[in-house]
Parts: sequence; C-alpha cells; structure tokens
Amino acid sequence: MNRHLAAARRMTLARACRSSALGLSALAMLAVTACGYDATPLPRADEPPVEQSAPAAPPTCDATTATQSYGPDAGAAQGASLQRIRARGYLVAGVAADNYLLGSRNPFTGTIEGFDIDMVNAIAAAIFGEAQGHVQLRVITAADRIPLLQADEIDIVARNMTINCTRWQQIAFSAEYFRSGQKLLVRKGSGIKSIEDMSGRRACAPVGTTSIENIQELAPEAIPVTASNDTGCLVKFQNGETDAITTDDTVLAGLAAQDPYAQVLTKQRLTEEPYGIGVNAQRGDLVKFINGVFERMRADGSWQASYDRWLKPSLQVDATQPTPVYGRRP
Repeated sequence: MNRHLAAARRMTLARACRSSALGLSALAMLAVTACGYDATPLPRADEPPVEQSAPAAPPTCDATTATQSYGPDAGAAQGASLQRIRARGYLVAGVAADNYLLGSRNPFTGTIEGFDIDMVNAIAAAIFGEAQGHVQLRVITAADRIPLLQADEIDIVARNMTINCTRWQQIAFSAEYFRSGQKLLVRKGSGIKSIEDMSGRRACAPVGTTSIENIQELAPEAIPVTASNDTGCLVKFQNGETDAITTDDTVLAGLAAQDPYAQVLTKQRLTEEPYGIGVNAQRGDLVKFINGVFERMRADGSWQASYDRWLKPSLQVDATQPTPVYGRRP
C-alpha cells in the first residue's frame, strides 16, 4: 500500500515538472520545488549586483513653471476623453453664473454668457462642429471646482480659475488663456487708497479662492470675510458687512458696474492671476486638445474678439492672448 502511494506521488510530481500550463497554481509551485530549480535568477559571482533605478522625481513647479501645460497634439482628438464626450453628446463645463462679464446669466434671455463661456463654446465647437446643443453648463461655486473635477463629474472648469503649483497637484490645466490680477474694490469716499489702508478693515473674498489666501498674506492685519461667491461679497459690501471686496480685476470690473458707489483701485495690482481651463488630472488628452483649440483661436482672432467684447470696455486695457508655455508631461 505504501509503495503504491509513493509511486503515485512521484508520478504527480513528474507531471507537474513537465506541465507549463499549471502556471501559478499550488501544484506547479510544489513541482518547482521538487524539480530542484528556482525561477529567480541568481547573480553570477563575477557580476556586480544590479542597482534598482529610483522612481522618477515629480516635475518641479514654481512661479515660472506653474503655467507650463501639455503641448497640443492632433492625436488627442481620438483620445479616450474625447471619445467619452462625443458618445455622451455634449461637453459638461463648470462655470459661474454671477461673474458679470466672465460668466453671468442674462436677465432678458436667461442664458449664461461672458468671456469664460466663449472659451467653453469654442472647445465644444471644436469637438462637435458647433456648440449649440452640445454644451451643458453646470453652475458651481469656486469651492466646487476641484472636488467636481477630481470626482470626474464635469469635463472642464471655465470659471476664472488661477493656475498654481498647489492646484497642479490636484488637477491639470490648459495653457494660460488670460492674465488677471487681484485688486481691491472699495466704497467711494471710504479713505481706502491702497492695501496698506486695510489694517483693521474687512475684506471679502469667496471661499475656495486664492484671493482670500492672498489678502491674509498681503494684509495680515485686515479682517477676512468670506462668502460663497462674488455676488455674496457684493451683498455684504452693500449691507455694510465688509469694507472692501478683493478678487480678480475681471470680477471686480463686473461688480463695480453693478454698484455706482463702488470703485476699483486700479493703480495697484496685488498679484498676478493666470487663468487656465481646469481638467481632471487623468485626462491629459483633453488638455492637449484644448490647447490646440486655443492655438486656433489665436490664429483666427476669435479670442481677441471675445476679449474686446466682454472685458476691454470695463478694464480699459488693450490685451492679447497670453503666449502659451508647453513642455509639461502628463
């Protein structure tokens, strides 16, 4: 009886040694040991040990490289992100509806319009041939922008979003499409002439923006006041709950146009705010496609036409489309 069992075990191991089909099964592991070999190669005595290469360091990011994006790529039009958008039938864009001149609801037509909306429509038209019927504008707050992109609930954010290194760790950006700057809006006759006069004064900015962070750094003795959006700051300003509003000059121009007693301190730009289209960090193909759209807008003059229509009359500044900086790798 014992001889029969021993013979059966030898036959089983012999079959395992001959069988390559058993791969990673438990029997194959037994056969590897019994057949007297190990799949892991041993270094030869006369060879130096192989050094494991260190993981690639993440790209550096600073004030000079923050606006660097992915170069346009014609092949991006066939990427997975664009295929998903085409299959859905429309582009989903997170936008503002209360940023007059950038993205605000027209009280007569009910449509959302402005400079940022023109960027959205240009991207949708490049995908579908026309924007009409192929855009879903989702009104969001500044604080919503990054979480919704990370959750992949929206395709892009076109909501006066500043490109910076911290945000590059969370999402991806197109090339810069406009250069704004943070300023102060105050009440006429308030005595506030510059940021230096904000000591002990209240300054409002929306939650989730770089503006509230900047004012705390630039004027540490100012009293920060927050609201969910820019219109909320304007309401607080008109109700006497804040002495100033601080945000991008593009936004302040729209707020000042709605309040005859407000003025923007135009002589002092507190920061530089490069705007980019926000995209989920895993959708580099969409970023490349958008950058191609912006290149076409530069060539055909459509960017300039949008700026001249929406922003130039209020900012009273001649501006041209920012020069893109490429070289970042997804």
